[in-house]
Amino acid sequence: MSTRASRRLLRAAAVAVVALLLPACAGLPTSGDVAVGLELGESPDDVDVLPVASGPIAGAGPEEIVEGFLEAGITTSDNWATAREFLAPSLQRSWRPSAGVSIDAGAEARTLTSNVADDQVEDADEAEVQVLLELVASVDDSGAYSGAPGDSSIPFALARGEDGEWRITQAPDGVVIDEARFPNVFEGYSLQWFDAGWSRLVPDIRWFPRRQSPATTVTQALVAGTPAEWLDPAVQTAFPADVQLAQDAVLITAQVAEVSLTRPAAGLDRTTLARMRTQLQATLRAAGVNVTQVRFSVDGRALDAGVVELADSTPEPGTLVLKDGVFGRIVGDEIASIPAISPQIQSVSQPIEAIDVAADDASAALQLDDGHVYLVGKSSRDELDARPGLVQPSLDPYGYVWSVPAGAPQAVQAVGPDVVAHKVAGAWPSASSISDLRVAADGARVAAVIVVGGQRWLAVASVVRDGSGVPTDLGEMRPLLQLTEASTGLAWLGPDRLAVLTDSSTPRLLVQPVGGPGSAETAPSDAASVAGARTPAGVRILDADGQLFAHAGSAWREVAEGVAILATRAGE
Repeated sequence: MSTRASRRLLRAAAVAVVALLLPACAGLPTSGDVAVGLELGESPDDVDVLPVASGPIAGAGPEEIVEGFLEAGITTSDNWATAREFLAPSLQRSWRPSAGVSIDAGAEARTLTSNVADDQVEDADEAEVQVLLELVASVDDSGAYSGAPGDSSIPFALARGEDGEWRITQAPDGVVIDEARFPNVFEGYSLQWFDAGWSRLVPDIRWFPRRQSPATTVTQALVAGTPAEWLDPAVQTAFPADVQLAQDAVLITAQVAEVSLTRPAAGLDRTTLARMRTQLQATLRAAGVNVTQVRFSVDGRALDAGVVELADSTPEPGTLVLKDGVFGRIVGDEIASIPAISPQIQSVSQPIEAIDVAADDASAALQLDDGHVYLVGKSSRDELDARPGLVQPSLDPYGYVWSVPAGAPQAVQAVGPDVVAHKVAGAWPSASSISDLRVAADGARVAAVIVVGGQRWLAVASVVRDGSGVPTDLGEMRPLLQLTEASTGLAWLGPDRLAVLTDSSTPRLLVQPVGGPGSAETAPSDAASVAGARTPAGVRILDADGQLFAHAGSAWREVAEGVAILATRAGE
């Protein structure tokens, strides 16, 4: 048995990777689709460069063929035609690259071991190669991303063909892509599902090859797919199981998406059709497809589909602060009062530790310096939770204030405007402590920083509610990111990303999508708290000296000083 420590031959020739500068819409329809906008910190090169691998080189040995095959996972054009060149003819037909993606640390971290020694390759007709990968994450056959750090061993079988060249005869389905190139090969799209009350849409990120048309890809995934398993208890789809796409392609004509459905769609009621159209239009727009409407048809005949009105949870813009005893929204150098809650907050004589404001500005959850949690409105102030050791409270869009003791993460409760406490069952069953908890703006998801088995994690779970909107249970915990440092704040950045502010000598702001690779940046010195926003550029950080910072490109700029409390908003 031999182990190849160096694969210079492969690096130099067999799988030389070239960066082809292709248009962002290469391979996409020209009838209206546009590229997804750049994320914060991305450059145009991050989006436009599509890596391409070369096929097998004559005379390559078993290990070179296997690694060439692995590297060819970056070339998705023509259904991974380059990767299939490394396979024996029989396996070319049965291999399923779309079965999933193993995301590893890169070729330099891979170890290939063959049962045929180097000096025996010329005389051998068959070989086995074992590949040890340093896994970072994975994507399943539905496009769902999950962090999966650890080692994984993959077996391959090879044989010589009639031309004397080695080809793979046995290989697992799916492809391997290193984490550096994964975002250049795959794109994340947010499928939209309805919440349990048909009033809000909830995003669910899926990853698909960039070569595919976004309009067709996300429509197929939504119509024929199901929500992620962890999210499923809190959401639903408007598309009945017996309604499918009658044509694989979705055409965009004058910013109208033409979607042909199978015949059962012709018998659907107007409400169902309106929900289907609303759900699909939102999914296409989230994918960056330039559409003004979706038009359904059956056998060429248009269906009369309206749209449904969704609950508006978009808050007033602006940063909320308590400064010099005045609470409100920063407008230039002034603090603009919020009529329903500012007088109540300013009348509190006890020091305030945290403020979370409802999206409609009609109420706010307060935590005072004794740790107790209150709900204030225009003419009321009610104590909701006096348990010791509470983390900062979080308001949800239904008006419930969530609270939990740091040392008892299972003891989550939600108190509504009627000041009745409701225990939320199933909360973080394996956690020993919790430091942060934030409910999303849709009310169907909750995020938390918890400690499980001595490890600190950022995790999410679905929120199950009864017919009145009361939160009753949490679904399965979905870990997103292991943290190496304690957190000092947690916030939602838009509908599908979270921000964690870490506590260390050099504070960092970690941005983690709910279903995708994250990023990190240095936060201002002595950063103490964070408030989210609908966009990453809107995130605010307050330091220990009362200086308030906002993003200025890739840096931070001071926007105010003397701030006592940086307030948060429900869903942010």
